[in-house]
Amino acid sequence: MERLELVAAFLKSGSTLALSTSGDAGSPGVAPLFYLPGDNLELYWFSSPRSGHSRNVKQNPAAAVTVYADASRWEDIRGCQLLGAVAVVTGRPRRAIAEAYAQRFRLGLLFRGAMTRSRLYVFRPRWVRYIDNSRGFGFKFEIDLEPDRLG
Repeated sequence: MERLELVAAFLKSGSTLALSTSGDAGSPGVAPLFYLPGDNLELYWFSSPRSGHSRNVKQNPAAAVTVYADASRWEDIRGCQLLGAVAVVTGRPRRAIAEAYAQRFRLGLLFRGAMTRSRLYVFRPRWVRYIDNSRGFGFKFEIDLEPDRLG
């Protein structure tokens, strides 16, 4: 399996990400969020625009994300660390993503109402590190998704 396919399959198998953002004066913050994986490693979630992480990405869209499998032995540690940027999704794609998100997490009518008051966010990674100790202690690889990017 190609590396990108391996990362995509892993992200599709998960449901919760940890989003790391930077607030006022660079203070860090981390928030766990349900996510819906996209076709190109992007990750979608709904959140209140008043939440700390939403306010942070409005000021500074740069973010880090980690997704990992639950593990109780070192051999079971698997996960992805991603660096990229967050944006708000509007327009026609929002409706289709909202429906897929609600179906994936079996959200009832109460939460669907909350979704209409929330914003849909997307994280687009520019760099990925995949870790899988089931392939050997410390097995990892990195993918630069923007190889032509300067600096």
